[in-house]
Amino acid sequence: MAQPSIWPGSGSAASGSTPFGFYDNESTFQSDAPNFAVWAGKRLGYPIMDVELQDSHFYACFEESIAEYSSQVNQYNIVDNLMTLQGQSTGSDYTHRNINPSMGRIVELAQEYGTEASIPVGGEVTLKSGSIDIVSGSQVYDLNTLFANVSESGNRIEVRRVFHGNTPAIQRFFDPYATTGYGTQNLISGFGFGSMSPAVSYTMMPIFEDMLRMQAIELNDTIRKSAYGFHIVDNKMRIFPNPSGDSFKVYFDYYVKNEKTTSIPSGSGAGLGVVSDFSNAPYGNMKYGEINDTSKTWIRKYGLALCKELLGHIRGKYASIPIPNSETTLDGETLRSEATTDKEMLITQLREMLEQTSKRALLEKDRDEGEFLSDKLGRIPISPIFIG
Repeated sequence: MAQPSIWPGSGSAASGSTPFGFYDNESTFQSDAPNFAVWAGKRLGYPIMDVELQDSHFYACFEESIAEYSSQVNQYNIVDNLMTLQGQSTGSDYTHRNINPSMGRIVELAQEYGTEASIPVGGEVTLKSGSIDIVSGSQVYDLNTLFANVSESGNRIEVRRVFHGNTPAIQRFFDPYATTGYGTQNLISGFGFGSMSPAVSYTMMPIFEDMLRMQAIELNDTIRKSAYGFHIVDNKMRIFPNPSGDSFKVYFDYYVKNEKTTSIPSGSGAGLGVVSDFSNAPYGNMKYGEINDTSKTWIRKYGLALCKELLGHIRGKYASIPIPNSETTLDGETLRSEATTDKEMLITQLREMLEQTSKRALLEKDRDEGEFLSDKLGRIPISPIFIG
């Protein structure tokens, strides 16, 4: 059986000795990696105990630890900033950068809601206008046959507003022939100005009088007449009242249905090269030299846990070593168990710290500080205290 390699206590240069070379070109990494190897070796018992690792093993664990820290922080930043990142160029690099929240994505969502509400701001879908001819005696009209097949190449339409109604009540306010109107002459006589000239100069009434009379005219049309209106089911429009007399046009606003279902807002990843979701947010590996000392402490501890895990696997393969007249059992299983516990504890610790520094947590902390300060200031006497 081959004798496992033993850590000699120091290693060669780190540059070119790591699996991926993420940080090999950074001078800080080149100096810290050998120091980490020496420190981790001593934490594993060297030189009192043999450590069956080489410098490349320590460097690989150190690189993985930095990459894991970078990944955990980047994942949290992506989640915290995703709405701001959507629509940005994937060619950008937001690693180590502060991302200020913007209203861009919120405005785009509001525009999409505007499409459904048919308000003027709209969205990415064009609100179009059309019309059909209404003829005497015909009450039901198929908008797909009469309009969509002709003007939209057979694509189905979604009608959002129909312009079909009676003459506005205000135009019939002084109609002497309307039973609910108030003719001008009757109005003047009612106020006692009929004998004066020009009597119309004295015509005055409160605004609520106008509102009540217009409501009365509209209610009269609804109850005593066949009120103007329409009813649409499956793009078949029924016109009320039953048309009679000369033909006329009914105008309406509509969307083309397939334009709504295929439209993707330009700011949410409509094509290649822009951020659409978590998978293509432009965060890369952090620069080791720009990571602060507090974070480097976490990286060293996690790197040590990885070294324990690796050494445990090696000692697990060579579970027992023969010695004169007996054999000794190695602690591979113990090392793997300790490594698993240490890694879980460090990941939990890091995620809790990141949660405490999220935008929401910082805003809540700022709010609480403001409330505490306001409460403290409220205890200060407002009136002056005179000491005689």
